[in-house]
Amino acid sequence: MNRRNLLKTISISLGASVISTEVIAKLANDSFLYNSKPNLLHKPLSKAVTAITIGAGNRGTVYGNFAAKFPDQLDIIGVAEPNSFRNQKYAKQHQIADKNRFKTWEDVFKQPKFADAVIISTPDDLHYAPCMKALEMGYDILLEKPIAPTEKECRAILSLAKKKGRIVAVCHVLRYAPYFVKMRDLIAQGAIGEVVSIQHFEPIEHTHMAHSYVRGNWHNAKQTTPIILAKSCHDLDIIKWIINKPSQKIVAMGDLKWFKKENAPEGSTARCTDGCKVERECPYSAIKEYYEKRKRLGVLDLPEDKTKHADVIMERLKTTNYGRCVYRMENDQPDHYVTSIQFADSVTASFSMEAFTSYHGRRTRIMGTMGDMVGDMEELVVSDFRTGKSVKFIPKVEDVEGYKNSGHGGGDWLLVKDFVQAVGQQNASILTSTIDESIESHIMSFMAEESRKTGKIMDIKI
Repeated sequence: MNRRNLLKTISISLGASVISTEVIAKLANDSFLYNSKPNLLHKPLSKAVTAITIGAGNRGTVYGNFAAKFPDQLDIIGVAEPNSFRNQKYAKQHQIADKNRFKTWEDVFKQPKFADAVIISTPDDLHYAPCMKALEMGYDILLEKPIAPTEKECRAILSLAKKKGRIVAVCHVLRYAPYFVKMRDLIAQGAIGEVVSIQHFEPIEHTHMAHSYVRGNWHNAKQTTPIILAKSCHDLDIIKWIINKPSQKIVAMGDLKWFKKENAPEGSTARCTDGCKVERECPYSAIKEYYEKRKRLGVLDLPEDKTKHADVIMERLKTTNYGRCVYRMENDQPDHYVTSIQFADSVTASFSMEAFTSYHGRRTRIMGTMGDMVGDMEELVVSDFRTGKSVKFIPKVEDVEGYKNSGHGGGDWLLVKDFVQAVGQQNASILTSTIDESIESHIMSFMAEESRKTGKIMDIKI
């Protein structure tokens, strides 16, 4: 089947909808593989955009790896990172001069402006201050989500970005995942008529929950940000982006049910390495997760010499939070969270974030007047009430190392590519996740948390 007939076939299958031309292959009857469509605003740049990375952890490494692979587009020339191991590793990868290596973000801004942009991938509670200083000094910014821990700080960053005329791209990477881009395009083209309601589900996966939100950096909302913001502002943002209508009201419920001291099994100990009598049967055993399965090791700062990994991992389990019992942490993040949202034009959405699943990968159901969509990021099935036919779309994506199958759907580097173009051309319209676009999901998150704590239905005022 030639390309023209392929597109014609898909259009017939979906009734009156129009399918964009990035469809690349027919896999079976009514099943198609597609790639992300190119951004037509991209242009060849005369030189690489230069950037300073503030925070060389997991997310800083993801964005830095883009520069390592595409040095003609992005050149990392500075780094600020208090962890000496990560600082040295990052500087070595990007051949950063010693004069441009800093221990703290404050040290970066003691120097005159020496790059085009700043990548802020620090912990959540350290987004606001460096972002404001970078804006004052005239840097464009790639800002890891969440924007900031409070509504007041989010609005202050937006205000200063507008005042200074700088580009602030928020790392809402799902907006760049081919799966969600296709979903939004099909809705805009009328594939299922008018959207009536959305059900969206984020299964965190039980060991991921234990790793990040019980033992990990985000285990305490008071020290970082609430989980609805830290984890799920991605999801509130993508719901809003797909519906493409302003949000109006939100109500939320949820709590910490399981990861508490009173649920610690008899015979358990403060650490998994302390001779815990139930460690072998515990689904949250740090020994099984990190030492035996060798999962999620990026946080443990392992040496390059893999022959030393076993000893270093065990030492980390004996000295860091990652070896502590999940029932004896100072965690307060809810392990289940549900919200209901009212949008303009009587469109409703429900969102559920759940820790206790054996799987991950976001699931979405969209109900329209002329059809519906069901997807799990691996495939999207679109059914047309008018024809009785269904079409399956399967995205072709490149998940970056460290985040493969993590639920970002290949959006990480596509975001960076757009950011580089936006800075190089000084054209924020190239981005879909500018701070202007992304702030609404943060307001939704703050109002959801207020609703969860007070039991009230909250108005969303942008």
